[in-house]
Amino acid sequence: MGNYFSNISAGIGTALVGMRITFEHLFSKKVTRQYPDTFHPIRDGHMPKFARNRLYVDMELCIGCMICQRNCPVNCIDIKTIKAVKGDPEAFKKSGDKVTLWVEKFDIDFAKCMFCNLCTEECPTDAIYMTQEFEYTKYNRNELIYSFSVMTDDQIAAKTKLLEDEKAEKAAVAAKAAAEKAAAEKAAAETESGEAKS
Repeated sequence: MGNYFSNISAGIGTALVGMRITFEHLFSKKVTRQYPDTFHPIRDGHMPKFARNRLYVDMELCIGCMICQRNCPVNCIDIKTIKAVKGDPEAFKKSGDKVTLWVEKFDIDFAKCMFCNLCTEECPTDAIYMTQEFEYTKYNRNELIYSFSVMTDDQIAAKTKLLEDEKAEKAAVAAKAAAEKAAAEKAAAETESGEAKS
């Protein structure tokens, strides 16, 4: 009979030892944050060195080389450029560097991006880089397409027209040169045939 009561007391004692941890946490401060209503404060500069966060593109540094687009394994970067023409008064950046390509479109689809960092490593001007921003959830996938281009529709239309005018001018010069060459060949052929007759 004594063994019976000792087993009961041992069972209750074991349960109380196990419940001690539960009771300690029951009255301690909450650890869980109700994300996304409350955020864990992350101070600037305390992000891990190789953290995979949201990308940013500094369009003042971007030269439109499309290396990042070609390196992207999931094709989440979409870039369109317009060639800068000679005589364009705006063909210089604020830094004074000459513009060879106007970047009319630079979109990154973060719904596709796998944050592999291949685009940032190969950028020759370090225009694309990871930021401290890690939280940017959306309810609509289309809101995850970020556009970084700073060109307006009017600027794109103006640059496209300048390029088309330059192409038309080059085509006219090439056509004139071809016509002059054909006329010279025809005149040379007529001269040769006239000399052969005499």
